[in-house]
Amino acid sequence: MTRYASQRRIKAAPSFVFQTFAFPENFQKSIPHIVKMEFLSEQRSGVGTRFRETRLMGKREAMTELECTEFVENSHVRFVSDAGNTIWDTVMTVTPDGKDAKVQMVMDAKPYKFMARVVGPLIKGIVSKALEKDMDCLKTYCEEAQQNP
Repeated sequence: MTRYASQRRIKAAPSFVFQTFAFPENFQKSIPHIVKMEFLSEQRSGVGTRFRETRLMGKREAMTELECTEFVENSHVRFVSDAGNTIWDTVMTVTPDGKDAKVQMVMDAKPYKFMARVVGPLIKGIVSKALEKDMDCLKTYCEEAQQNP
């Protein structure tokens, strides 16, 4: 298993930050490289929500199906996907930091096929950069939205 983690202090209300990352439609608005999102369930938020997002990865598009498996309002959300013969288990947490928010994203990658175990270490840098980019975009979006409501 490989663990990726990142955190940011965001100058925005913790409840707003949670609403941004915990609801797929809002998260898509905050991440410009998510170019398409479609729901695969009737639910639009919370446990059981399933959706497919399409991201630009360099010049290519990559599609991933995700499911929300844990949702605690204004605290944390967990999304799980099975892609590239790897289970990607991502938890995003928000905690108050004065008037601001501290956000942490922890992603565990658990390969279950031989080739995925081989490729995993080779893509570690790419995945880390993508996670940092998502966190930067989330921070920018939330701070700008709070300054210009």
